[in-house]
Amino acid sequence: MTRPKFHEDPILPVHAYLDGELDPANALAVEKRMSAYPLLAAECERIDALQRRIRTALPREAPPPGLRRRIETAVDLARPRPTFAQRQYSWRALAASIALTAMVAGSTTSMLFGPQFASDTMSDSTRVGVVDAHIRALMAPTPIDVASSDQHTVKPWFNGRIPQAPRVVNLAKADFPLVGGRIDVVGETPVPTLVYGHRKHLISVTGVPDAKHADTAPVLSTANGYNVYRWTEGGVAYWVVSDLAPGELDTLVTLFRTTPPEQ
Repeated sequence: MTRPKFHEDPILPVHAYLDGELDPANALAVEKRMSAYPLLAAECERIDALQRRIRTALPREAPPPGLRRRIETAVDLARPRPTFAQRQYSWRALAASIALTAMVAGSTTSMLFGPQFASDTMSDSTRVGVVDAHIRALMAPTPIDVASSDQHTVKPWFNGRIPQAPRVVNLAKADFPLVGGRIDVVGETPVPTLVYGHRKHLISVTGVPDAKHADTAPVLSTANGYNVYRWTEGGVAYWVVSDLAPGELDTLVTLFRTTPPEQ
């Protein structure tokens, strides 16, 4: 995706930003541009308010029954059919590729990784899932499902939506105010995500059930340009994702772990 061309029309990237059409890099560029030009930020707020009024006054209609099936049928009919020889070659090549991959992967992983490989793979898969969820939230019109800085509003919102409500703490005094929460799907599991703010950055704190592993200390890693902290506590694997510098993100992690929830 090309970068926004502010010199041609500074408003067009704002529309794309609000519509969730920009990748994280371009979205960040638009945010920086708006922070430098108050008039552009005001225009963004005006467009956003207009879009909300339109969505309220003109709710989106459901597609007519059978539309998906008709589209899939039309696409399938337009797709050229492979010849018998091409199908035979394709299946043979695929079978050979699968067999070779399985043989190499089986022998290599058993030699290099040993019994910890499955666990590490699961951890890496979860990390990809939470980072992808964070990116999708940044690209969406709003990164949260429930907007509130009150933990007594956010925590009950999860009741009935997921099996267990998350641990929610108030970190506003440390300049990490609670913005709200949302439900992400990691793998096939719906999990709670709390969203905190710090200056112009958003921080996702996701709790993934993990009753199989003992408590662990926070570990820092990176994925897709984002800093990621992970630790396990009380049967929950916590994942913290943000573009904040590691030092600032470490401060939030420490505060989140040591601050008791208000009663």
